[in-house]
Amino acid sequence: MSVLSGKKIILGISGGIAAYKTAALVRLLIKAGAHVQVIMTPASLDFITPLTLSTLSKNPVHSKFYIEEDGATWNNHVELGLWADLIIIAPATANTLSKMVNGSCDNLLIATYLSAKCPVYFAPAMDLDMYKHPSTIASFSSLHQFGNIIIPAETGELASGLSGEGRMAEPENIVAFLEADLSGKLTLKGKKILITAGPTYESIDPIRFIGNHSSGKMGYDIAEVAANLGAEVILVSGPTSIALKNNSIQLIKVLSAAEMYDSCLEYYDSMDVVIAAAAVADYKPKVTASQKIKKTDEYFSIELEKTKDILAALGKLKENQFLIGFALETENEIENAKLKIQKKNLDLIVLNSLQDIGAGFGKPTNKVTFIDKDFNIEPIELKLKEEVAVDILNKVITHYHA
Repeated sequence: MSVLSGKKIILGISGGIAAYKTAALVRLLIKAGAHVQVIMTPASLDFITPLTLSTLSKNPVHSKFYIEEDGATWNNHVELGLWADLIIIAPATANTLSKMVNGSCDNLLIATYLSAKCPVYFAPAMDLDMYKHPSTIASFSSLHQFGNIIIPAETGELASGLSGEGRMAEPENIVAFLEADLSGKLTLKGKKILITAGPTYESIDPIRFIGNHSSGKMGYDIAEVAANLGAEVILVSGPTSIALKNNSIQLIKVLSAAEMYDSCLEYYDSMDVVIAAAAVADYKPKVTASQKIKKTDEYFSIELEKTKDILAALGKLKENQFLIGFALETENEIENAKLKIQKKNLDLIVLNSLQDIGAGFGKPTNKVTFIDKDFNIEPIELKLKEEVAVDILNKVITHYHA
């Protein structure tokens, strides 16, 4: 499977004759499993039609800040920039390169480029003398300093009839370059990671259950980040409405704590890392009614018994696995988290406190404190759960690359 699979890619096309190659490039990116949106500069519209690229990408092509025909619908360059996992500008003409360097924001592509936080690749395309001109070389240098990545031009026949350096890399070579570059940055490649997520439901009868308010978002975000870093990910998930974006993740759906326990132990021996982010029920009904319980008496009681402690079982069986647990506390947070590390043989615990505004179930943000097995304490400021997921995986990376 290509490392581009599941990646959200913006292909920016500027006005050069090499724009005709972008139809093939879009096809190759889609074939690799990427999701592609195309942004064209006004000048590029003279070289290839938006209809061709829209058909191939299966998405509308963007070229203006707003669309007059649809009642002046605004193409939000900020949303486009934040949507992308990476941006490829191909062909990148001398004019577009200069605008990227100087922030000359007179078209949608440059506005999106300036808004993006993802890696940006550019494939220069121009005639030999333009390619060698000091201003172009200065643009290359500046963009490199910005962290942008050049896909080197190739040598061959140019539009002018001359032959030399400046020809845009062929679509197959652009895709190969991207795959090689991204693969080299997969810091968790070769690692097998098991992640638990979501709540568990413990049945009272065929209709009712004991559960909690966990949405599963934290565990799913961790799984997505781990997969994007090259890990082989198994996600054992309780009931949740979240859909995975990365189709390389092996999803195992469970309902109860017992089912999650069995799934975790089935795969545990072959795992390098386990991150137990699920909110597993501590108790379950001792007896599950086979029929719906009727409302008859004024009071009704259910006898509960403990569920199997998944994290404790994994800690007892631990050999070389890096084991990370979560703790959601309402009082004596640090002391209780330290005790959990010792009792369950954890390497790291991610502590959540319901006392912190913005943390807890059903929220897009989280505020955590990392505590390792040596009781080093590292509080983290309130962040989006996607960013917390990155922090957690950085702990894993540090463990293996320290």
